[in-house]
Amino acid sequence: MTSTTTAAPRPVAQQAGGPGGRPARSVRRKWSEHGLVFIAPFLLVYAAFLLWPLVSGIGMSLTSENITGTGGEFVGLDNYAEAMGDPEVWSSLWNTVWFTVLSTLPLVLAGLGLALLAHQLNVVQWLWRLSWFAPFLLPSGVVCLLFAQMVFPSGFGLADQMLAAVGLEPGIGWLSDERYAMLSVVATTVWWTVGFNFLLYLAALQAIPAHLYEAAELDGAGARHRLWHITLPMLRRTTGLVVVLQVLASLKIFDQVYIMTGGGPDDSTRPLLQYVYQQGFTGYRIGYASAVSYIFFALILTVSLVQPLLSRRRTEEAAK
Repeated sequence: MTSTTTAAPRPVAQQAGGPGGRPARSVRRKWSEHGLVFIAPFLLVYAAFLLWPLVSGIGMSLTSENITGTGGEFVGLDNYAEAMGDPEVWSSLWNTVWFTVLSTLPLVLAGLGLALLAHQLNVVQWLWRLSWFAPFLLPSGVVCLLFAQMVFPSGFGLADQMLAAVGLEPGIGWLSDERYAMLSVVATTVWWTVGFNFLLYLAALQAIPAHLYEAAELDGAGARHRLWHITLPMLRRTTGLVVVLQVLASLKIFDQVYIMTGGGPDDSTRPLLQYVYQQGFTGYRIGYASAVSYIFFALILTVSLVQPLLSRRRTEEAAK
């Protein structure tokens, strides 16, 4: 009779192989299990095009770097001290802030109003949504040149002809008069970018439960009461997000002013980013331009932290 001997099963750790009974896992398998293989290309691009320029820019702001390749000596915080005492920096920053103040409120209110209107319309609703969002898809150069042609030349542009048609005095220097230049840039920006805020508000309106309106209507609440006591409170978070995004976008204005007015007349519309551009690529002072840009970056970073802090505070108050 032949006896069959069955080998005892090896421990699971030894089945996997590897010295000392430890599982033999390659580095690639470990990365795969943690998802690092999938995000590695993004991390490389992020480090190459964001982290490295950020770090090298900080180092450049501490030197007298010149675009011609001369200079480059370490000057410490001298560029930052000069920027804080430069009246041109403060006047350009004021123009940027003034544009932000003038454009933020109309863009928020117009976006909300268009979203409320589109949400209520039942006839060719897709056409209204497309027509109000379509300008946002246009390049900035196309929009700015279009509006510049509407107001130029003075007295003969479309805007002046419309004023003359209603009996008003034409010949207004829309882009050459300090009283109207910034307002013209603001009007162009509102028409061009209101579609983004409109889309955010429309998505938020569609997320409001319909039973809230039905219950309010059964209780006898009219359209105005439903707007003030249901719609607007439910849009509070969206409004906070829209305001912060709009402020950040307005602070970074450059294209509209550069194309339409060039910063004039008499630097009355020149934003801070254009001043950085002039110092770096016209004045050839890359080190000083880097210092000014990082001061501006600190301002934008501070503003961007406002919305999360306000949201956290509201959440804590609601929890109490």
